[in-house]
Parts: sequence; structure tokens; C-alpha cells
Amino acid sequence: MADTQDSGAKPGGDKVVIKKYANRRLYNTASSSYVTLEHLSEMVKQGVDFVVYDAKTNEDITRTVLTQIIFEEESRGENLLPIQFLRQLIGFYGNSMQGFLPSYLELSLASFAEQQERLRTQFAALAPGAGMGMYDEQIRQNMALFDRAMKMFSPFAFAVPQDASAAKAPAAPPPEPAPAAEDGLADLKKRLEEMQAQIEKLASKS
Repeated sequence: MADTQDSGAKPGGDKVVIKKYANRRLYNTASSSYVTLEHLSEMVKQGVDFVVYDAKTNEDITRTVLTQIIFEEESRGENLLPIQFLRQLIGFYGNSMQGFLPSYLELSLASFAEQQERLRTQFAALAPGAGMGMYDEQIRQNMALFDRAMKMFSPFAFAVPQDASAAKAPAAPPPEPAPAAEDGLADLKKRLEEMQAQIEKLASKS
């Protein structure tokens, strides 16, 4: 856990400027103090917006630093990114759909976060633990839906050999979605359908 430290965030919503020096030290210009990747991770979780510049070249290196934060979290055992997802993500580098994937992932994760926040609000009104089963089931359905959407980008990479598919027993029908989460799931499906329509439109132009 990072030490409690003033991030220097301002009420106006301006981005906090972080400078990275050659010795790899990070300097928060708003709070006039040196910070660590752990401090920046806490700022992200608190909703503090910041941008990181190379102190020598003034190059925007925010993406690189955020990637380093993810690496640090994963190396500490906070395994948030499934191995198969990482393989799929790496496979998209140099892919013809590479330019479209970032905006798709951003929209998908924003929809996922919005839906989970809505579910948490609904469950807060219930008795302690009463809605956890529904919450867990909704998460499982969301992850399955997100995985199918990722495969939609590269269907040939996930093709199943005919002999393998023939040997499999028919899949059981998916469980009915939890009543309290139907609206959120329908909204996510609608967004994914819109994204698929855009993908097909782009593919037809290529």
C-alpha cells in the first residue's frame, strides 16, 4: 500500500504534471514532491488525472508509465489480465485492425465499469450478501461476452478443427441472466453489436 500523499490535484480538474528524470525518479510538480509508481497507481484509483513527461525531451510518456504500473501490479501477484487475453492482445500488434482496437477496448471497459457500478448501487440496498450470487453470475456473463467480442476481431485465430468440434457434446444453453442485471447486460450487448457493425463496415471498405 502506498504512503498517503497529497497528489496535488486541483478542484478545476486540471491534469497533474509528473516529470520523469534520467535517474528514473518521478517528480509531482503539483505537490512539489518525488513519487513512486505505487503513488501514481493510487492516484489512478482515486480518479486523479495526470500526464507524465520526460524531463529532458518533454516527450509525453504517460502510456509507458501506466504500462509499467500494470507490470508492477501483475508481478506482485495481482493477476488481473488472463494469459489468453494477453496472447490475443499481442497478436493484434501489426494487425490490420490494430488502429481500431484501442477505442473498442476503451468503450468496452467503460461499459463494463458503468454496469458494475450500477450493480453495486442496486446491491447496496439489499441485505448484506443477498445479491452476491447475482453479482458473481453477472461478472461471469460479462467476461464471457467480452471474450466472444475479442474473438470476433480475429475469427481464424480461434477456429476449431472439424474433428475436434464433432467430438464435443452440444453445449448446454446459457443460464438466464439475473433479473436485476438484465438492463445492464442488454445495454452492453447493444454496444457490442454497434461495434461489430462498425467493424463490418470498415472491413467492407478494405
